[in-house]
Amino acid sequence: MDEAQRKAYREDGAILVKGCLNKDQLAQCRAAFDWAVENPGPNASTMYEGTSAQSHVDNANPNAKPKLDDLQAALPFGRLFAELWGSEHAWFFAEEIFLKAGGRGGRTLWHQDTSYLPWAGMHWGNAWISFEAVPKSNALEIVRGSHRGTRYDGTTFISVDDPTDPLHGFDTLPRLPDVEAERRANPDAYEIISFATEPGDVVFLHPGSLHGGAPVDAAFPERHTLVFRFFGDDATFSPLPEQSRSGYARDGVLFKPQMAAMQPGAPFRSDVFRQLV
Repeated sequence: MDEAQRKAYREDGAILVKGCLNKDQLAQCRAAFDWAVENPGPNASTMYEGTSAQSHVDNANPNAKPKLDDLQAALPFGRLFAELWGSEHAWFFAEEIFLKAGGRGGRTLWHQDTSYLPWAGMHWGNAWISFEAVPKSNALEIVRGSHRGTRYDGTTFISVDDPTDPLHGFDTLPRLPDVEAERRANPDAYEIISFATEPGDVVFLHPGSLHGGAPVDAAFPERHTLVFRFFGDDATFSPLPEQSRSGYARDGVLFKPQMAAMQPGAPFRSDVFRQLV
């Protein structure tokens, strides 16, 4: 990672690394993705059942973790994120997978991952790996610099009429802006960045960034994406609201026993997370 990439990640919250993975590494990642689809974990969800469209989302599958911990040794992400952050160390957190197929599957609603997980600090990163050549019109979109701003409430992802339907509620966190409605009213309301990618390219994203999008359509009917999440020295525990209709409470969505043991503001550490650097 060079200084231009470090500066862009620090200020914008996302960068594209061209040719990050070689052919063999990409094949290993695709094998991990295919295994995950065939062996869903307790957090898996689907949409569009009974139609020709397909959507499958999963994250932090406990059965996948040993395999993915071992896979990281063959991949460059620990070293690259440590260089990108300026961190002495890097740890692997977990994975998330996205499958959209059938030529339909609308936008993923705007959100921040930090609305769902008790994370703070600058040393967090998602490695976003798509196995197709993704046109910019179908790519992930990010609000530039939003990882340095407000931590919003999440969205439930279930309200048809309100994409900002609060995850936690009770006014515990500021409500999400309706980014798409504001963009329709004023195309310049937000400074949006996105990247067309080829297989082997990887988008490095700070999970505190407001992000969304990545639809499929008739011109781009399928997208298979594997996301790996990492953290470094400047990663701290920032509890979610005590009162939350999500039911996640202070100990987060995933790895509840480990995160329940952490104190607010303390370094985000646990032996369950594989140290890579």
